[in-house]
Amino acid sequence: MTGHWNHNTHFHPRVLAAIPEGARTALDVGAGNGLLARDLADAGLEVTAIDLDGTVLDAARAEHGSTDVEWVVGDVMTADLGQRFDVVASIATVHHLPDLPAALARLADLTAPGGVLVVVGLAESTRVRDHLLGLVGVVQHRWYSWRRGFWEHSAPTCWPPPHSYPEVEQAVRAVLMGAEYRQHPLWRYSVTWRCPR
Repeated sequence: MTGHWNHNTHFHPRVLAAIPEGARTALDVGAGNGLLARDLADAGLEVTAIDLDGTVLDAARAEHGSTDVEWVVGDVMTADLGQRFDVVASIATVHHLPDLPAALARLADLTAPGGVLVVVGLAESTRVRDHLLGLVGVVQHRWYSWRRGFWEHSAPTCWPPPHSYPEVEQAVRAVLMGAEYRQHPLWRYSVTWRCPR
């Protein structure tokens, strides 16, 4: 990750640590510049990377190669991907989708039995605790930017996020039974859900 640190790539290790034993396939939802797809492929998985932005995906394909990642231009909500995946990962993408519960349900449907869904997302700070974590995030941002440099991605952004942290947690609890939800500094939350066999 040298030269490519930012608030999103910071969470790639969380995705990689959640890969189930024996996993073979992975779906990177909202692949953008392709860094997570590349990390998943380097972990030995057959990766499908989907994104609406064909220009960004073409650049990712050119930078990271096309032999061990299938790059798909499309909408994950409607695309026929032809399979379910042992790992479904989405970083900084679901807040681009208009219906959060429907998006979570769709990603769960794409997760194979025994597989894992990992979502890292952004939400709006509305509570005191959100703003306090944001202050910790400021410190983390300065520290990591000083140590590693800050890499600016070229994928489209959506700000402010359409949902608050409590709204995200409520949707996660309603749609993904048994999921682990955590709020982090660097203005992110994470969701890890394992699909029953």
